[in-house]
Amino acid sequence: MGSAKGIVITTMQLVLIWSITSTLMLVASGAHPPSAASLAHCPKTCGDVSIWYPFGVGPGCFRQGFEVTCNRTTKPWKLFLGNTTTQVIAIYPSGTVLASFVYTIPMAPGVGTYNLSWQSPGRNLNIESYNYFAFLGCGIGVYLFHPDTGDLVGHCTSKCSSMAAMLIATGGGSCNGMGCCTVTFPVPFRGFRVTIIKSNDTVPQPFSDITVKAFLSFRPYYFSIMDLLSNTINASIVRASSAYLSTVIADETNCKRAQLDNRTQYACSNSNCMDVENGGYSCACSGNFDGGNPYLLDDCKQEYNPTLKTNCSRSCGSTYIPFPFGLEPGCFGKRRFQLYCASNRTLIARPPAKYEVTNISLDEGLLYVNRLSESEDANTNYLSIYYGGSDYFGQQLIYGLENSSLSEEYGAWSWSVTNLTCESAKHNSTYACLSTNSECLGVTHGTIYIGYRCKCSPGFEGNPYVQNGCTDIDECLVPNYCNGICYNFQGSYSCCPHGMSFDPVRRQCTSSKRQNIVLGTAAGISSGFGVLLLTLVAIVLIKRWKRGTHKKIRRAYFQKNKGLLLEQLISSSESVTHNTRIFSLEELEKATSNFDSTRIIRRGGHGTVYKGILSDQRVVAIKRSKIVEQSEIDQFVNEVAILSQIIHRNVVKLFGCCLESEVPLLVYEFISNGTLHDLLHGNRSAKCLLTWEDRIKIALEAAGALAYLHSSAAMPIFHRDVKSTNILLDNTFTTKVSDFGASRSISIDQTHVVTAVQGTFGYLDPEYYYTGQLTEKSDVYSFGVILVEILTRKKTVFLNCLGEKQNLCHCFLQALRDNTIMDMVDSQVADEASQSEIYEIALVAEMCLRSKGEKRPKMKEVELRLQLLRAEMSKAYKEELKGGREIKQSLSSEYKSTYLAMSKRAEIGLFANSSAQAVSRCYTMEQEMMYSAEFPR
Repeated sequence: MGSAKGIVITTMQLVLIWSITSTLMLVASGAHPPSAASLAHCPKTCGDVSIWYPFGVGPGCFRQGFEVTCNRTTKPWKLFLGNTTTQVIAIYPSGTVLASFVYTIPMAPGVGTYNLSWQSPGRNLNIESYNYFAFLGCGIGVYLFHPDTGDLVGHCTSKCSSMAAMLIATGGGSCNGMGCCTVTFPVPFRGFRVTIIKSNDTVPQPFSDITVKAFLSFRPYYFSIMDLLSNTINASIVRASSAYLSTVIADETNCKRAQLDNRTQYACSNSNCMDVENGGYSCACSGNFDGGNPYLLDDCKQEYNPTLKTNCSRSCGSTYIPFPFGLEPGCFGKRRFQLYCASNRTLIARPPAKYEVTNISLDEGLLYVNRLSESEDANTNYLSIYYGGSDYFGQQLIYGLENSSLSEEYGAWSWSVTNLTCESAKHNSTYACLSTNSECLGVTHGTIYIGYRCKCSPGFEGNPYVQNGCTDIDECLVPNYCNGICYNFQGSYSCCPHGMSFDPVRRQCTSSKRQNIVLGTAAGISSGFGVLLLTLVAIVLIKRWKRGTHKKIRRAYFQKNKGLLLEQLISSSESVTHNTRIFSLEELEKATSNFDSTRIIRRGGHGTVYKGILSDQRVVAIKRSKIVEQSEIDQFVNEVAILSQIIHRNVVKLFGCCLESEVPLLVYEFISNGTLHDLLHGNRSAKCLLTWEDRIKIALEAAGALAYLHSSAAMPIFHRDVKSTNILLDNTFTTKVSDFGASRSISIDQTHVVTAVQGTFGYLDPEYYYTGQLTEKSDVYSFGVILVEILTRKKTVFLNCLGEKQNLCHCFLQALRDNTIMDMVDSQVADEASQSEIYEIALVAEMCLRSKGEKRPKMKEVELRLQLLRAEMSKAYKEELKGGREIKQSLSSEYKSTYLAMSKRAEIGLFANSSAQAVSRCYTMEQEMMYSAEFPR
């Protein structure tokens, strides 16, 4: 009996073991999508990486071909694909994998060919086409082959020259073939084969035989010489080396075959099946059931989270993004309401990113969208990585109105929260209309019911999707909304005609007693005569008071405006020009026809400038400062003190000032040709009056004036408001730097001064803006903006073809990195200048616009560089006249000449390294002035 009982127990144990083993084998082999409950025993994380099925660690936790390995010997733990060395950085519920691919290839003597290869474990992962392969090395050719057919699908070449040329070539940080090159994937691949061939070209020191670095990436990589010279993987490469892989079920060629011929191993359960371009299929939750894991049994669920986390970002560029839409996890109501911010553009997560959201109207339930052009799509595609959201977003979330569709460039698209009716939604715990004063509306497209959305009740405005988001509209504050007497109350208002009053209890207008019309008329007439009489008396008294106290007031203004200080300065200072004097107010009123508005030349940030004619027939410009606070009077005194010390042909000459009015006045020489800003941007349809030679001359003279202020004046002076409107031009286009109201002078031993931030948007040094430390490099940055204006003839903030505001400096630097600078250059400049001259100016501008001041050159270096360019232009022009040779060269020849010129200048020591902490001259000031005299001005 005992033995029989033992046999039964043993049999039951064997059956149980067989059952568990069979279940694990079925799950592991992917016989049918498992449920979340059946995977409860499986590890959910490895270190800080979440693990989502079909990936898994251990038997029964993954679909066949999707095994990942957790290395628990490291801190933190690291996750790898199968038994490979490919590290997994993140896995998303949709099946998308973020992995790291980094390789180092030491160059061995006598070896000319090196090979790299990688194959997707189980052929279940695709390298997406928005990834690229980057290679850092010298004298190498890289060839990318199709992993299956062996066909060549891409190649690039990386060369190296002298250190000086390399520093210039890599200044923009892009992989342009100098020390770094990239190969893109034309289509998704399930692996790669790479051959690296070492060329026979001589590679200069210190770049010979350096280790080649290679990595896959989806994000932009900014190349540096240090990454090239290092024999190990730098931190900047590690940050860039991550690529996106998409999940592919490869046991069948497409969805149809998987559903019909191999149903038992079909991976999609109540989720959409999508064919993959290079064979196989993938699963995705879509429509209103866009939450959960599409590879688990019945895990796609209809979810809406009415709560949101704090500190969510609610704007992208100029677009406000209200809840239920959002940019970050936890900041949107549903996954399909997630939008992506790329280059200050709000993009719909639809790969590739083809639609930009320009406005979101909760009241109308509309998204206003633009369709991006192909070029824009290419530039922003890598920034709007699609983390596995539904590919049906545009088809099932957004329905076009009558005048729009998915194929049009512009449209207004309607949307809904879920496809429930309002009645059903109100009984649901995830009902979206949370605000008290909100209501539920059904959304339809033609005769098709889409779902419901929320709206603030009439008389209220705001966001109905958040608690207390709808607030009362005060109609009484709206101009011309009520022509009577307006009374506002919650949710509505009342407009009572004149002669009526509002009853707050009954909430309606009621009649009031009529006033005595005759009494009112008499009182009105009497009051009118009284006011008129009082006005006449006041006028007489004011005139008498003015005549009696005129001298006293002018003297008071004179003292208030620091007249005694300026008199002492003008009479005692040896550096002040002899022609500087103090004018009377009467003389300047006569010179300007009592400051008539027709005499206004321009309005600046620190005052208005009038044209005047003095009694000695001198034509002058008279600046009337905007004085509001005592600090601005100090700025006026500051401008007089600075201008009175400066004697330079390219700085506006000060004749004197007037201190007898409430608003102090400056009198300086009149410049007849207006400002550089007017000539560049005045009439965009007409040809600019400034030739290329004129523009270089203006830039050189302005640079000389600023260099004089920084290093040659009695005390170093920082202008602090360098811009094209402060560059004046006379009738021979001679430059005059003006408007010193914001300038600061410092002692010779100081390098910077801490001030309140002042300047003009678009020209303001970002480092000065954030630190408040004004240095000479702040003027260098502003001058770099002027150089870009001269090159492109665009304003600092301009409208692109879509009517959107663009920052000129950002666009210029991006074009320089993308090697598309010629697309931004003014057509007149492109016709008159050679490409080498254009790239020389662009290079100087890029150096001036570097974000860190210590990496910018000094103004003296900029001036000498422009002098060299002008001398080369003059020499080239003479040679053209003698030999009739063509000046303009091909882009590659021009690059070579530019690099050789830079190298030569570096060798003779004309320019110091702009990234150094301190710069020392190779010549004395006298030598530099004699040297500069050789160049035309």
